[in-house]
Amino acid sequence: MKKVSKTKIAHVYATALYEAAVESKSVEKVKNDVSELRNLLRENNDFAAYLENPLWTQQDKSDVLQKSAKALKLGDETLSCLNVVVENGRIADLSLILSDFEKIYNAKNDIAKVDVETIKKLSASQDAKLKKVMGKILDKQVEINYIINDKILGGLRVQCGSKMYDNSLINKLNYLENIMKGK
Repeated sequence: MKKVSKTKIAHVYATALYEAAVESKSVEKVKNDVSELRNLLRENNDFAAYLENPLWTQQDKSDVLQKSAKALKLGDETLSCLNVVVENGRIADLSLILSDFEKIYNAKNDIAKVDVETIKKLSASQDAKLKKVMGKILDKQVEINYIINDKILGGLRVQCGSKMYDNSLINKLNYLENIMKGK
């Protein structure tokens, strides 16, 4: 029997969820549900570890997901997908599935996810300007995930996919140090 990678399996579930959302005309609701679930998994390591732990039964995991879904007010399509994921023993792949759904959604809606490292939170006008500039560069609507990192000393470090624009002060200082060392 040929082994299929987790990323391919996650893509199948994510695609099915997206197609079900399109069919039921609830793409935005499902997208919001997926964001809520991703935040829950990111912020609550114990919850993620519980879902991935093989010692707990599928029924226990299903019960926890049902309670979480009710608390998060998840839609029927999202809940149905979660049930299928649990039934098929793929709950450990939930994070990958949710991530892949967001990638599919972003591709279909011409959205680029951008990570921006700064030393402090940008003002609303700076945020608007950055989104506008990045939108022009990428020729897409831009969603920015800000990461506060005092190690960059100043400036910005912007990453979109495999592209990185590093205009941080630490990068400039490292460059000057290498020049002075003759490298």
